[in-house]
Parts: sequence; structure tokens; C-alpha cells
Amino acid sequence: QVQLVESGGGLVQAGGSLRLSCVASGLTFSSYYMGWFRQAPGKEREFVVGISRSGGYTDYADSVKGRFTIARDNAKNTVYLQMNSLKPEDTAVYYCAAQSHGLYDYWGRGTQVTVSS
Repeated sequence: QVQLVESGGGLVQAGGSLRLSCVASGLTFSSYYMGWFRQAPGKEREFVVGISRSGGYTDYADSVKGRFTIARDNAKNTVYLQMNSLKPEDTAVYYCAAQSHGLYDYWGRGTQVTVSS
């Protein structure tokens, strides 16, 4: 079955960096647009960034532009999220998701990112 497994979350001070990874299995990874989302306590899940199947196109939420970078390695079935200059408001559970035909079909269980001030 399809699995998306996130890792790399943790506790970091404001201004610090983290790199999240999401390893996919059970699907043809290179056929899927991949996205990262996040959900903070008491808030709705929000889109963070997406990347096209080849990696040639990316789409960032305004709140993370210039600080976060998405990348993918289709040979390793992995999508990455490099997060720099982290802020307390970046604290959330981060999820990766796989999209085909305009819908996010598969979701990981998430990894917690906590940024202390």
C-alpha cells in the first residue's frame, strides 16, 4: 500500500534550521506532484509548498518564501523541505502529500516542528 513517512522534525530555537524528509513507497513517485502542509494547534491545515513531478516548478506560500526550500529526488522516492530562519509561528505538525489529477490522494502522518523564541 502507499506510504508517506516524514522525518526530521524537532525542537529548534528561532533563527535555526531543520530539514524534513518524506519517503514514499507503494506508488510511482515521479508521477506525483508533491506538497508540504502544516497544521498548528487550533488552526486549520495550510499549504506550505509544492513541487512538480520533475522538480522544475515550485510553489511557495508567501509566509515561507525566501526561508524554505523544497526539493525532490525521484531516484530515492524522497521529497525534502529545508527550513531556515525558523520563527515561532512556524511551529506545527508538517505533513507531506502526493497529488495526482489535482487532488492530494495520499498523506503522511506528520512530523512535529517546534520553534522556541
